[in-house]
Amino acid sequence: MALLNWSDADRRRPVVNGVRVQVVGEIILRYGLVLVIAWIGLMKFTEYEAKGLQPLVAHSPLMSWMYGIVTVRQFSDALGVFEISIAILIGLRHWSAKASAVGSAVAVLMFLTTLSFLFSTPGWEPSLGGFPALSGAVGQFIIKDVVLLGAAIWSLGEALTSGRLSAP
Repeated sequence: MALLNWSDADRRRPVVNGVRVQVVGEIILRYGLVLVIAWIGLMKFTEYEAKGLQPLVAHSPLMSWMYGIVTVRQFSDALGVFEISIAILIGLRHWSAKASAVGSAVAVLMFLTTLSFLFSTPGWEPSLGGFPALSGAVGQFIIKDVVLLGAAIWSLGEALTSGRLSAP
């Protein structure tokens, strides 16, 4: 019978706790996205990352032309600057919803571009029969971008609906 005598506070407690958990999740999602993009961007300044990126870009119909203009290392360095800029813009959400929306929108485009590598770079593991078995070198490296794409789309939507897009 105790269940039938819940007070209003008892009925609201799960909702209040759920909202608190959601707020913590949103903070971790946004700034986790910032951390991952910034970290990956900083890695672009290493020879290791530049060489790892080379086959992805070289096989891409969207990006292979870049190596006719710049070297592998120059492209990787420029991409690092671009990714760090995206991370900074998303991270500015507390101060500027507009900056965060711009960074998030560009991140969405970036992740869509990197996901296209799944179709242009050999990433299926032949020893396991090919599709849908992802290779460790390319496929598993890229598939994480599905989750990052979702985080960027969420971040964009949250910034656009915040009501704080106009300058103060």
